[in-house]
Amino acid sequence: MNRTLVFTKRNLMEMSRDALSYIFCIAFPIVMLVIMSVVNASIPKEAGMTIFRIDNLAGGIAIFGQTFVMLFTAINVAKDRSGSFLVRLYASPMKGRDFALGYILPMLAVALVQVLISFTAAVIVAFVSDTELKPEGLLIAAVSVLPSALMFTATGFLIGTLFNEKAAPGICSIIISLGSFIGGIWFDVDKTGGVMLDISRCTPFYYATKTARSAIHMDFTYGGFAVPLIIVTASALALTALAVWAFTKRMRADAA
Repeated sequence: MNRTLVFTKRNLMEMSRDALSYIFCIAFPIVMLVIMSVVNASIPKEAGMTIFRIDNLAGGIAIFGQTFVMLFTAINVAKDRSGSFLVRLYASPMKGRDFALGYILPMLAVALVQVLISFTAAVIVAFVSDTELKPEGLLIAAVSVLPSALMFTATGFLIGTLFNEKAAPGICSIIISLGSFIGGIWFDVDKTGGVMLDISRCTPFYYATKTARSAIHMDFTYGGFAVPLIIVTASALALTALAVWAFTKRMRADAA
C-alpha cells in the first residue's frame, strides 16, 4: 500500500505541474457551461428548448469534463511507458494492480474536484438566470458520477497501455467527440428517437449523462436513475479489470 501511495503522489504531482491539465480538466468545462448558458438565454422561450438550461446542462458538463480526465490519464501512462521510468519500476516489488491504483486514484481525485467546481459554477449560473437548481440534487449527482469518473479513467489507462504517446491523444479525442455526441451532452437524445437513440443506448456514455441529469432533477425512478447507474458502474468495473489485465500483460512483456 505504501508503494501505491508514493506512486499515486508522484502522478498527482506530475499532473499538477502541467498547465494544460488545469485548462482542459477545470477551465474548459466551465467555459463551455457559461457559453451554453448564454446560448440558452438567447433562445426564445417559444422554441421550447430546455437542453441548455442549467439544470439540464450541469449534468452533461460534468460528464464532458470527465472525458478530459480520460485524455490526461492516457497521456500520462503512454508517456511513462515511452521512457525508462516504468521499466526501472518494473524491477521493484510493485504489481500491476499497484500501478493501476497509482494512476487511477489521483485522476479520480481530479475528477471529483472538477465536478465540485463545475457544480459550483452551475449554482452561480442558476442564480443569475433565476433557474431552480436543488443543492441536494447536485450533492447526490456529485456522488453518482463517481462510477463514470472511474469508467473514463480506466478507459484512459487502457488506451495509454495499448498505444504510444502519439496515438493515445488522437484516440481519446475521437472518444471525446463521439461520447459527447451519442451521450446526449449537447442535445436530448431521448427526443431524437430512431437509430440515433438505439445507438446511444448501446454505449455507456448515454447512461452516464442520464444518471447525472436524473440525480440533479431528483428523479430517482428505476428506469431513469437506477438502471443507468448500474450500467455505468458495471462498465466501470469491467473496463478497470480489463485495463489492469492489459497493463500487467504489457508490463511483463516490457520487463522480459
